[in-house]
Amino acid sequence: MKDFSRMDNLLKTFVEQGTNPGCAVAVMQGDELIYHGEAGYADIASGKKVDVHSMFSQASTTKLFTYAILGMIYEEGKFLFSDPLYYYLPEWKNTQKYVCRPNGEITTAPLEKPITIRDAVAMMCGLPYCMVPAVDPVTPTLAAMSKQMAELLKNGPTTIEQEVRAMANVPVMFEPGSHWQYGFGSEITGVLVETFEGKPLREVFKDRLIDPLELKDADTFARPENKDRIVTNYERKALGQFEPTPYFLSSDPGTTPAGARPNLLISAHDFAVFMQMLANGGTYKGKKFLGAGTVSMLHENQLGPVQMADFENDYLAGYGYGLGFRTLLTQKYGHNGHLGNFGWTGGTGIWVEADPVDKFAVAYMHNMRPNDELYHHHRVRAVINGIML
Repeated sequence: MKDFSRMDNLLKTFVEQGTNPGCAVAVMQGDELIYHGEAGYADIASGKKVDVHSMFSQASTTKLFTYAILGMIYEEGKFLFSDPLYYYLPEWKNTQKYVCRPNGEITTAPLEKPITIRDAVAMMCGLPYCMVPAVDPVTPTLAAMSKQMAELLKNGPTTIEQEVRAMANVPVMFEPGSHWQYGFGSEITGVLVETFEGKPLREVFKDRLIDPLELKDADTFARPENKDRIVTNYERKALGQFEPTPYFLSSDPGTTPAGARPNLLISAHDFAVFMQMLANGGTYKGKKFLGAGTVSMLHENQLGPVQMADFENDYLAGYGYGLGFRTLLTQKYGHNGHLGNFGWTGGTGIWVEADPVDKFAVAYMHNMRPNDELYHHHRVRAVINGIML
């Protein structure tokens, strides 16, 4: 039996020092929950504590469900990653790129090759995020995307299909595949899944993963039956001083279209179940969701030296980026886990990682923005790997 007292102490320290209002960690191995720790508050005003059923707003870690499902569809022979987007989304056939001429003039030009599914999934399609119009866009691509979003939002909340089809008219920032740019590739990937499945992405989540994995504390909407489990998100004003803040993405089924960008609401335990399935090579409790080779493919590093320069920062040091998952390439920057560990991060304080060598998975969550991810996540990572390895 492993001793997780150091993890208990770290979570307690986070809350006592006021670095976050509440947090939870789940560790899975051998298809079993071997540890769940929690500290602090799911809701400060009511005094409700974080527990094993607390559901956290995921933001970007939602995308891991999308990528895993895309892997399932790939195994069904419905597409190849080398396929141009326009095979399935015809609007993307004539997408152009911005070019800076020697005299400084910004013009557009045809792409040398069409955007492929790999370009979109590996975040090399040349489009940044643009969920709302940017106030001061820093690139002509973001300015053009903002104009498209402003036009779409005149008619109320949008669906990701509407957004993806509209953005096909926007010239991208660079030749696809030549650089890494975190952003709109995930929306394109989501609409590809919707196109292959013939239903909104949130319904695909339920049919392909939430129900088959028996994730009881997971949803993409805040409903009457789960609202008491959803943690309040906070903005930290100072150590120990937190103010409630709206969720990053709307989860209200009364105002959010079914086809809107889904925001996963899930417990640390349930996300760890999903990651354990991946750590096992695609199988959980005897049920096969993905082939082991497909799981390896999804987290195989796709970045060369130029793209790595776009990708690296203090938080991501040591990692590369695969088809939707970051993957550990070197321990020299202070990662004490196995090479090949893979996962991602969510904007409200989420960190998930799978170890394909010792086949365990970790999900850490807190409910705060800015999430202070380097401070929290790297400490949790160091403690968990010290216990598990």
